Amino acid sequence: MKRLPYGVIGQFGTGEALLDAARQAREAGFDAIDAYSPLPVEGLAEVVSMGRNWVPAATLAGGAAGGCAAYFMQWYAAVVAYPVNVGGRPLHNWPAFIPVTFEMTILGAALAAVLAMLLGNGLPALRHPVFDAPGFSRASRDRFFLCIRGLQDEAACVKARTLLERCDAYRVDEVPQ
Repeated sequence: MKRLPYGVIGQFGTGEALLDAARQAREAGFDAIDAYSPLPVEGLAEVVSMGRNWVPAATLAGGAAGGCAAYFMQWYAAVVAYPVNVGGRPLHNWPAFIPVTFEMTILGAALAAVLAMLLGNGLPALRHPVFDAPGFSRASRDRFFLCIRGLQDEAACVKARTLLERCDAYRVDEVPQ
């Protein structure tokens, strides 16, 4: 049995041709499409639809966890573990806990945001199958690429190849796994 490719990729010369091909691929029912461009193409992000972005939610959760952990740590140290009465001040002196709580909130949010961004982008990835596509090194200079991936059978590969050829791609290739 022949092993299915990662996807089918087409090279285009302009951003408008890439955008048109992405729209046609979406209309043809392909859900998993990736676009590679050396410069921003107006409207391409909406067509490709990146999916849900989890970075804001992870940032909020990381900030809340960092702030709660810092406040609890200070409260536990001042009230439970080492209660010291200094000058008649209360043991749970919350205004003194604010600076550390604030800083740990910011640190927790920043670390969670970076981690969510890395995981959301599939990083660290030292190799990606698209890097093996012929001519893909020009994606950062002067070529626009559309990759239709997640093809389930040989008929879907043929349908994707036909669609990209009909969109006047310079070159259409299969991307090996």
